[in-house]
Amino acid sequence: MVCEQPEVFASACALARAFPLFTHRSGASRRLEKKTVTVEFFLVGQDNGPVEVSTLQCLANATDGVRLAARIVDTPCNEMNTDTFLEEINKVGKELGIIPTIIRDEELKTRGFGGIYGVGKAALHPPALAVLSHTPDGATQTIAWVGKGIVYDTGGLSIKGKTTMPGMKRDCGGAAAVLGAFRAAIKQGFKDNLHAVFCLAENSVGPNATRPDDIHLLYSGKTVEINNTDAEGRLVLADGVSYACKDLGADIILDVATLTGAQGIATGKYHAAVLTNSAEWEAACVKAGRKCGDLVHPLVYCPELHFSEFTSAVADMKNSVADRDNSPSSCAGLFIASHIGFDWPGVWVHLDIAAPVHAGERATGFGVALLLALFGRASEDPLLNLVSPLGCEVDVEEGDVGRDSKRRRLV
Repeated sequence: MVCEQPEVFASACALARAFPLFTHRSGASRRLEKKTVTVEFFLVGQDNGPVEVSTLQCLANATDGVRLAARIVDTPCNEMNTDTFLEEINKVGKELGIIPTIIRDEELKTRGFGGIYGVGKAALHPPALAVLSHTPDGATQTIAWVGKGIVYDTGGLSIKGKTTMPGMKRDCGGAAAVLGAFRAAIKQGFKDNLHAVFCLAENSVGPNATRPDDIHLLYSGKTVEINNTDAEGRLVLADGVSYACKDLGADIILDVATLTGAQGIATGKYHAAVLTNSAEWEAACVKAGRKCGDLVHPLVYCPELHFSEFTSAVADMKNSVADRDNSPSSCAGLFIASHIGFDWPGVWVHLDIAAPVHAGERATGFGVALLLALFGRASEDPLLNLVSPLGCEVDVEEGDVGRDSKRRRLV
């Protein structure tokens, strides 16, 4: 790979996508020797010396994260159900020396997680909320990454058609990205509190399935009238971000999801959509995307004009918009934000990765590189600092730990 120093990270992540791990082709299982791909970097331009060993270690962990996320997304639901996804989380936890917090099945119901429980209660494998927490000494802020982990989305009783349902094994792309990025971030040294929150469910059909017209009480304390069971991702994420806010005390909450088909129309196949309550973080996401290769473009953030789409006569809100022609991807994100509150003083970022999570019939591992770059300033790793939106050129004054400086330091 011939490139300049600032392009090393993006190039390595791009190469990782070209060599997916998952296959069930019979020829592959008969092959005795595993294929090995050796990547050599040849740097040109400024800083064109040999790549340092620490840089190679960072690239190895980042590319492992990309391939882990892609493998989970490529694996069909008859193998990658909620039980199997929890095994993947446990495996990463064991590797990092972290015991995950897991809330499952009926416990979700009794503890008030009406969104996750309501979406997943009809499936054979029960829904779960899982959390991996990294709490180092000297941390000055708390960050939560919340991933949508719908291992399969039939649409529920608002069932998808025969042409739109194939490919819905990919609806766990957000949670897969969070897992891959969390593993790499902690391995490279993360200076702040970081929580990875996984909202896992299979949106299935059965006697116990949620019906349109049902009303669920979510973890935020708000009630939601279901008018579309195929708008399920926002329900599980609403519980996830609310948990991050109330129980984890997060200053920054970022949720990642394959949320809306409309995202591919709004920002296209290659750019994820970002919706956030902070103009500074919106710009940071775009810049981080350009530096790492996971491209991002902003959506309209205007709750005062859009949130009325969810008006309900009998509950606090409905879960799907009245007018599907009125910026539906923005509205879907606003639904999630409403469960931490539009007046919440922290930073909320929503990434809709529905289209770029795959290229053709293969998963891309999208989101791993983006999260590592976006939060590069919180890493001890020099390469991740380089690809963060501010690069290495800005340092916050010592002792200034107000909320504004916290925001600046990361972006």
